[in-house]
Amino acid sequence: MTIQTEKPKSKSISPWFYIPSLYFAEGMPYMIINAVSVVFYKNLGIDNAQIAFWTSIINLPWVVKMFWGPAVDIYSTKRRWLLTMQFAMCLCLGVLAFSFQLPTSTFFNVSLVILLIGAFISATYDIATDGFYMLALSQEKQAFFVGIRTFCYRLAIIFSTGFLVYLAGSLEKSTQNIPLSWSITLGFASLIFAILFIFHLFILPQPERKKITTVKTTRNDIPFVRVIRSYFAQRGIAAILAFILLYRLGEAMLIKIATLFLLDETSAGGLGLSTSQYGLVYGTFGVISLISGGILGGLVISKYGLKKCFLPMAIALNLPDLFYVYMAYAKPPLELVYPLVSLEQFGYGLGFTAFTVYLMYICKGEYKTSHFAISTGLMALGLMLPGAISGAIQKSIGYPVFFILVFLFTIPGMATIFFIPIDEEVETQAS
Repeated sequence: MTIQTEKPKSKSISPWFYIPSLYFAEGMPYMIINAVSVVFYKNLGIDNAQIAFWTSIINLPWVVKMFWGPAVDIYSTKRRWLLTMQFAMCLCLGVLAFSFQLPTSTFFNVSLVILLIGAFISATYDIATDGFYMLALSQEKQAFFVGIRTFCYRLAIIFSTGFLVYLAGSLEKSTQNIPLSWSITLGFASLIFAILFIFHLFILPQPERKKITTVKTTRNDIPFVRVIRSYFAQRGIAAILAFILLYRLGEAMLIKIATLFLLDETSAGGLGLSTSQYGLVYGTFGVISLISGGILGGLVISKYGLKKCFLPMAIALNLPDLFYVYMAYAKPPLELVYPLVSLEQFGYGLGFTAFTVYLMYICKGEYKTSHFAISTGLMALGLMLPGAISGAIQKSIGYPVFFILVFLFTIPGMATIFFIPIDEEVETQAS
């Protein structure tokens, strides 16, 4: 097996010049591919079942990215990988912007292929950026910049689902041309990536490639095989797998349909929000609430420990799903939609924090990073499969009954909490 190691050549460039922009660039394509795509497909009149199915299937690269992660480690440098992926994403978004000028039937198929390619590019960029982060920064600086990189990633979420969607909605009103408004919006996103690529090309530290060495390995000695074995050999693995796949089952069913419900006409059972209103309700205030819930969740867990907080936070994640049941039946005014969506997202932030903390706690030994990659891949699978069928279910039973069903689907995930191992070591780390 060929192994290549790297270290930063230049130490004169402050991480403040590139860490925020690297992680802003990581968040943008993920949200455009997974969340903004739902909005523009709905704007163009694509069927709900089709939207939910295909925008879930294109999550696949994030499910399986751990399988080509070693290639990013072995071949070339992290700097070259992430720069290549940024340039590729610039082209991908540019082609996507152009595709809106195709006939709708042709556009749907072409855009899905573009989004899938973009998903592979984005997933590879995630691997390269995290690797570069650990390579370019000392351990002390890595710890210091964790909060900064997380903030910038979340800022990209607000920018993508809030500002970009609001921009598209505003252009739609002024031009009275939905495809043109999205072409301009995604063309703008492509331009941002072009600027980021040029900026990082000149500002990023230059990794120094050490001498390449060749190590003979047997099949049983291959690191990936050892990683997989150690992950699935841990205590309580069956309960852990059930927890990872089921904990967010209700949210996985809700996440695509919530957007469609907010945008759908009232005659079709939705709330009839405009694109701009959605950008504010869900993409701005909702995301701010999500971030606030995540921050509070981390503070509470650090003070009281995960074991005491897990069930209350799981309830906070799932109970607000009933707000959608209420909105589906009552069709409340916009003034009430804002706080209801924000509260649901705040609870999501709390519950997802507990989930993430547990995934980190079960990653032990020398393969912590790889174990976390496996866990997040399984997490993505747990979102992809329910999301893929959610549209067909909603179409057959309508929004009100669908949201009731979503709430019932939250019960199995909460039940798994009573079976997963949370030992004293975990509690010590949490405290």
